[in-house]
Amino acid sequence: MLEQLYLCFGKSLRAMASLLGILILALGSSNGVAHCHVPCGIYDDSARVKSMLEDVMTIEKAVSEMQSIAEKSDPLSVNQKVRWVMNKELHAQRIIDTISDYFLTQRVKPAQKDYSKRLMDHHQVIVSAMKAKQSASLEPVKALREAVLVLAPYYPAPHKH
Repeated sequence: MLEQLYLCFGKSLRAMASLLGILILALGSSNGVAHCHVPCGIYDDSARVKSMLEDVMTIEKAVSEMQSIAEKSDPLSVNQKVRWVMNKELHAQRIIDTISDYFLTQRVKPAQKDYSKRLMDHHQVIVSAMKAKQSASLEPVKALREAVLVLAPYYPAPHKH
């Protein structure tokens, strides 16, 4: 890549020095990493919990639909089974990502008095989502819903006037 850039800028020493300076500024700039992983103050924590519950409902619907066409082997039914499995996987992964990328990085902090309990409760959601991904039964979905509901008191809806 550097060779291509070098060829574009020409072979002069001045052009190479300019290119090197641009690369140093671009790679060495700290402005790009000064902000937190997820922009502060934008997300509504209770809305994230509600969104995870919607994901649970989608997983439940997918499992129910998969079960209702389980015995069918016509091409349309096979296609629908695949689509429901993919949907189930997608929504379970969204829950895992929400917990990992948002709650565990932004909201669960060692300074909290109940840190260990919060950590275990959030971890339980991840484990339950993983089990829902691996299963075609409604029992893991029920456990996932219960695990997400345990988080709701940590993140009450903001009071609106």
